[in-house]
Amino acid sequence: MNRNEFRPLPLIGTVLLAAVFWFVTFYLTWSSFWIKISFSAATLAILSLLLQPRRKEPIRFDARAAALGLVSAAVLYFIFWTGKAVSSVILPFSGGQIGGIYDKGAGTPMWVIALLLFFVTGPSEELYWRGYLQKNLMTRFGQWQGWLLATTLYAAVHIWSFNFMLVGAAAVAGAFWGAMYWRLKNLAPVIISHSIWSAVIFAVFPMH
Repeated sequence: MNRNEFRPLPLIGTVLLAAVFWFVTFYLTWSSFWIKISFSAATLAILSLLLQPRRKEPIRFDARAAALGLVSAAVLYFIFWTGKAVSSVILPFSGGQIGGIYDKGAGTPMWVIALLLFFVTGPSEELYWRGYLQKNLMTRFGQWQGWLLATTLYAAVHIWSFNFMLVGAAAVAGAFWGAMYWRLKNLAPVIISHSIWSAVIFAVFPMH
């Protein structure tokens, strides 16, 4: 894709739709949180695929992608574990806010959460936020600027949670996966990383 192929209106439209989806998911209390986030992410992923049907950049799932995805997921988990330990000391409110993140999924079996995160939410978010949004923004505004803008937008839609720790976590994770995509030019390890990390941190070894 070159700059002449950049289409701002569809991109802006999907960002506005993401803001609406995340408002419904995080702020409105009806229905299951995990069903809402899975539906939102999957819808955006489908739209992103429809908006770039002639994708020139392959998504290569191979042994290298699997290894990078697994290792990076472990690194990001350690970053969050360290961040939780530090924040609990310097931010007295952090424990309650972290617990509030997990409380949103109360009532949903852990195995359902893990499956949704691994097979739906993780891959779908990467197809949209990195594979479509960041890719287009980097094409239009440059590598560094596109990465920063995509990371900012990813964190910003989480504002509807009114949870400082969650917005900060989204910024860190978005920057991490965005940097992976920028560096590797392959979405596969980023999808694997996101899917493994989210399933582990929310359903296997949660941090609350």
